[in-house]
Amino acid sequence: MSDQREIVRATAAAASDSNAADESAPRLLFNPPIDIYETAEGLVLYADLPGVNAEGLDLQIQDNRLALFGRVKTVAQPEGIVHEEYKVGDFLRSFILSDDVDHEHISARLNNGVLRVELPRASRTEPRRIEVSTE
Repeated sequence: MSDQREIVRATAAAASDSNAADESAPRLLFNPPIDIYETAEGLVLYADLPGVNAEGLDLQIQDNRLALFGRVKTVAQPEGIVHEEYKVGDFLRSFILSDDVDHEHISARLNNGVLRVELPRASRTEPRRIEVSTE
């Protein structure tokens, strides 16, 4: 759990807002819903991140862990709200990646609040016979 808190601190600092007052205020933190599909090339991950733009999104890989942090820009709430069902907050999710994922070729695209992360398979070397020489 402390690893996840460190990721939150590091990514929150990296995705900081221009409004300093919002930085000190407590913020809600959600686990975004995720869908993962297997394709012939590897895995594709979809995450719903409503309100997150590319500047507020931080994806990191460290020690085979993919961490995604999405910061939603705070907007002023209208006064006199009578009923509220939608809460605004930031998003955090992390995954342990297998050795089958090619970390160097992971790509991501954000479109209308939906993040698509492509996790291609790493190419495997073919087995080969090693000749042994005598001295």
